[in-house]
Amino acid sequence: MVNLNGTLVVKEHATVAYDNRGLNYGDAVFETIRVSAGKVLFWEDHYFRLMASMRILRMEIPMTFTPEFLEDEVLKTVAATKDSNNAQRAKIVVWRNEGGKYTPATNDVSFLITSETLDAPFYTISEAAYEVELFKDHYVNSGLLSTLKSNNRIINVVGSIYAKENDYQNCLLLNEKKQVVEALNGNLFLVNGYKIKTPPLADGCLNGILRKQIISILGQMPDYILEEASVSPFELQKADEMFITNTIVGIQPISKYRKKEYSSSVAKELLQKLNVKARLG
Repeated sequence: MVNLNGTLVVKEHATVAYDNRGLNYGDAVFETIRVSAGKVLFWEDHYFRLMASMRILRMEIPMTFTPEFLEDEVLKTVAATKDSNNAQRAKIVVWRNEGGKYTPATNDVSFLITSETLDAPFYTISEAAYEVELFKDHYVNSGLLSTLKSNNRIINVVGSIYAKENDYQNCLLLNEKKQVVEALNGNLFLVNGYKIKTPPLADGCLNGILRKQIISILGQMPDYILEEASVSPFELQKADEMFITNTIVGIQPISKYRKKEYSSSVAKELLQKLNVKARLG
């Protein structure tokens, strides 16, 4: 089942209009959310990021789009899903309604919510090898639009195909200034002793929900100093540890980049605190 504007529809009957603006012009934003034990994890952060993204794209936010309404719609969709008692990956897509070409005839919006079952109720660390490489064929533009979770993901798609063709588990993206911005599916953190570094939003990285949570957790850990600063590709092989964060996986340690292999002790320490925060937050 999927949720189309508040109505549950069998997946096979859910269709998209040929002039859908998200399909034709990338005029859409989305949120990927983790639901566990009937609770939407970090819902407040997801909700306010979605509202901020809609405002930046000058979409009309319906009066009905309250935190309570959208959370209820997510939970309603999950409840109608097979294996609804297990953890779920939910996705809210919002697009501007059809009409007009580059200048839309309306700023009104529609939404779609989907869900699928996840393997574990909370975040876990994978011990499997996880090798990454730089993706240098195309660049992320630094600036506000790159920080949004819009459906303009073509660089991520092409980068993912490059990674698959070359037997990498992921790739790291660069901006037009040749600074490392993020991974294909999440934000990047580098560990060097007690110093932890992550690219700033001004460099074009996604304004990730888990990025925000990790920054918050590190602010309460006096043994570490966090720096939001530009990352040069030359810094990658100097790091003791690197990891990727996103809402579904949580924390993904990187085990190898070129000839350098990395530990994962800080990632494991942070994961414990992240799971506590997810349960209590």
